[in-house]
Amino acid sequence: MATFLKRAGLEAGLDHLRASPTGSGTLEMIVRRPEVGEREMLDEGVLDLAEGLVGDMWLRRGSRDKITGTPDVNRQITVMNARCAALVAQDRERWALAGDQLYVDFDLSVANVPPGTRLQIGSAVIEATTELHLGCSKFQTRFGWDAVLFVNSRVGRELRLRGMSAKIVTGGVIRTGDKVQRVVDGAA
Repeated sequence: MATFLKRAGLEAGLDHLRASPTGSGTLEMIVRRPEVGEREMLDEGVLDLAEGLVGDMWLRRGSRDKITGTPDVNRQITVMNARCAALVAQDRERWALAGDQLYVDFDLSVANVPPGTRLQIGSAVIEATTELHLGCSKFQTRFGWDAVLFVNSRVGRELRLRGMSAKIVTGGVIRTGDKVQRVVDGAA
């Protein structure tokens, strides 16, 4: 059974999290969720405008938040700071349990990546949305109550420690190790 860091141990990692690259980072992990509770770590994935991460269940799962149950394009992709995943999971093999598709060594804070900001990863481009991405009961079961309080705190929300919701604006191929950078005026 995994051991969970207490709040003090999580807060001790804040300086390392705040030191995430702001201009150009790296895609550290791609995780596809083909079915509920299943995770596949990929070296390469395809981001598709209609499907999301190809082979992921986002499209089939739909949305619990919408009356229609249709998939929420503003939550098509979730991106988590790899440093935060490493901190809460304590083991790279456990990162995927967070449930995000992309793990990046990049500053995802609201100050660095405000809603509407576009990021190029490989040949794909995603856009940060206004949709919150917070720790939930599944996150609590996997990483502990202190981790939920940490990522959902005021500082956690500002830094987007739990992650960032995004939509795909340009489909393309992504690979672990790809550069993550802001798109400025249509060019990375």
